[in-house]
Amino acid sequence: MESPTNRFLNLPAMIFPVLLLFLRASAAAGIAPDTLNNGGNITDGGTLVSSGSSFTLGFFSPAGVPAKRYLGIWFTASPDAVCWVANRDTPISNTSGVGVLVVGSTGSLRLLDGSGQTAWSSNTTSSAPAVAQLLESGNLVVREQSSGKMLWQSFDHPSNTLLAGMRLGKDPQTGAEWSLTSWRAPNDPSTGDCRRVMDTRGLPDCVSWKGNAKKYRTGPWNGLWFSGVPEMVSYSELFSNQVVVRPDEIAYIFNTSADAPFSRLVLNEVGVLQRLAWDPASRVWNVFVQAPRDVCDDYAMCGAFGLCNVNTASTLFCSCVVGFSPVNPSQWSMRESGGGCRRNVPLECGNGTTTDGFRVVRGVKLPDTDNTTVDMGATLEQCRVRCLANCSCVAYAAADIRGGGDGTGCVMWKDNIVDVRYVDKGQDLYLRLAKSELANRKRTDVVKIVLPVTASLLALVAVALYLVWICKLRGRRRNKDVQKKAMVGYLTTSHELGDENLELPFVSFEDIVTATDNFSEDNMLGQGGFGKVYKGMLGEKKEVAIKRLGQGSGQGAEEFRNEVVLIAKLQHRNLVRLLGCCIRGDEKLLIYEYLPNKSLDSFIFDASRKHVLDWPTRFNIIKGIARGLLYLHQDSRLTIIHRDLKASNILLDTEMSPKISDFGMARIFGGNQQLANTTRVVGTYGYMSPEYVTSGTFSVKSDTYSFGVLLLEIVSGLKIISTQLIMDFPNLIAYKKDLHFSRHGSYGKREMRRNWWTHRLLKVIHSMKF
Repeated sequence: MESPTNRFLNLPAMIFPVLLLFLRASAAAGIAPDTLNNGGNITDGGTLVSSGSSFTLGFFSPAGVPAKRYLGIWFTASPDAVCWVANRDTPISNTSGVGVLVVGSTGSLRLLDGSGQTAWSSNTTSSAPAVAQLLESGNLVVREQSSGKMLWQSFDHPSNTLLAGMRLGKDPQTGAEWSLTSWRAPNDPSTGDCRRVMDTRGLPDCVSWKGNAKKYRTGPWNGLWFSGVPEMVSYSELFSNQVVVRPDEIAYIFNTSADAPFSRLVLNEVGVLQRLAWDPASRVWNVFVQAPRDVCDDYAMCGAFGLCNVNTASTLFCSCVVGFSPVNPSQWSMRESGGGCRRNVPLECGNGTTTDGFRVVRGVKLPDTDNTTVDMGATLEQCRVRCLANCSCVAYAAADIRGGGDGTGCVMWKDNIVDVRYVDKGQDLYLRLAKSELANRKRTDVVKIVLPVTASLLALVAVALYLVWICKLRGRRRNKDVQKKAMVGYLTTSHELGDENLELPFVSFEDIVTATDNFSEDNMLGQGGFGKVYKGMLGEKKEVAIKRLGQGSGQGAEEFRNEVVLIAKLQHRNLVRLLGCCIRGDEKLLIYEYLPNKSLDSFIFDASRKHVLDWPTRFNIIKGIARGLLYLHQDSRLTIIHRDLKASNILLDTEMSPKISDFGMARIFGGNQQLANTTRVVGTYGYMSPEYVTSGTFSVKSDTYSFGVLLLEIVSGLKIISTQLIMDFPNLIAYKKDLHFSRHGSYGKREMRRNWWTHRLLKVIHSMKF
């Protein structure tokens, strides 16, 4: 940014306090550096400085755009932190002359260009003389000089930044709105496509929009926090949050405690809202929190009656709420879950005497309240009765959780619910279901009686099945041929396979049942989104790992084809070897080489085992992963983008050599293709590159980013995302950035010796290029 204030702040450190003293002395002598009197003006090059010198008002040009001049307010210690812009859509050209800010005789604040034309105005009038003052809060106000009556304030006209004491909301009586609008680009303050508003159609809810598309919402205000952001309470000692509900105002306001760092909420150019906190020691802005946080924060990620869970072991984050099933199961198996869910059994309401009831869904961010009825005076029991009496009511919940218990107030949803996800300290949502669905709970008592009788019958059935199995042995060879033909037909539906023949053994289902002792729990090695993995013994004591897609499941079909096609065509010592596959009906299985040391994360994140991996071993693991990744990207005849490179997908053999596994989400690039896009981002949060998360664009650079994150984890032994703060940082990437900024700063030799791994991590990070 270009302004005289920049030169002021770049003066030697010993001169800066002298100038501040001069400003304070001038104020004492009657020259107020924060006030523009009636008839006064500021030309380009002049400034107003708040009484405590926290904020400056003046003219600036964005970096790289010297031809455009804007009037703005910035944080004095960091001039790049522009908090408000007056003429964001009508810049003054430096070819038209010098801009001037004037307090007119009618109480209007006007910005004139070099030809005297008005580039911006406060549009206020007063019969009495007025003055303009920049307050220590960052608020520019215009008042009547004699009475002090407020005529106008910049806090009522936010740009892309919310400061302490500002409002985000609206006046229901006049329709006036206080909202954030993003810049067009980092060096272009003009109005961008992203907005942050307060939705007041149901319970107060902060919503982010991009164009006409709703992108993210916090969840409704429950009296203590927005229901989708319960972590607000964890930093309440630094930032107090409040939602004001009055006839003339519904608004969110935050304030800071005396010892809290200076903080601002900024809506950036891609629609991400960040709380930035100023570190005066290092003179940098740290990202305190941001939203959206993960894929489950994407608005309506799972469609109507869908439920998102980012903590699942599966890469399929969406499921249906109890009593519902996917509208389009095949699309769900491909992670296209926006179509949502539908009821298994219709409601019985409408026949005069309903027998519907409710099932509680615990610990969730409450659905969008656009289509709700709210009664803050009702109890939760009254809410239940009213919902049952209304055939269009599908769910209800407490509107205010202050005071504990079941809460107070009533919010009822009609027709459908959307944008529900699991969160820590989430609320209870009472979902309406038909009587037959509720009866499932009562069947538990029946099972206790029937179970002994069933066990006896099963014993008889087992004997009968054994006799049938003896008969089936005679036709086993013929059955193998049938299975092989079915598998070939299934796999050739994959467009990746083409007309080529796969040199891959087809293993019969009967052999796999024998190898795993009928999929015994004792042989189970682990479980993921695809299904379960078992240890087995095929042939002459050949240990294998068998991955099984559960029978009747629609999940993982495309991933199954992907792994068969890709791994069968790839041969490298740092890629896991696929030994065979099997398909029989709904059963789909993959047979891999058995790696006794399991996955990398079982070592580096386990305090009792991490000592096994000394530095030379970790370095060899890093080199092996890099060789495997280079093979995928450059040396194989196919260009493969893995898209889910992480510690749990790196397996270790007996010599602790790494092998990349799990190619279910991998994609093939053909010809000279360099980039690809997807409308549904999948992967593991924390390992995904920023461009993939924000726009769905992926390339070999996406895997390189994941490799960088994995490198940090291997070297430091710390998880990229953890419920525990990493040395007071929210995640490993933030810690890496701090180490980078502090290379020649506050990290001294004594602190770095305190933790040998931290010292090693610092050296490796400084050699990395993200």
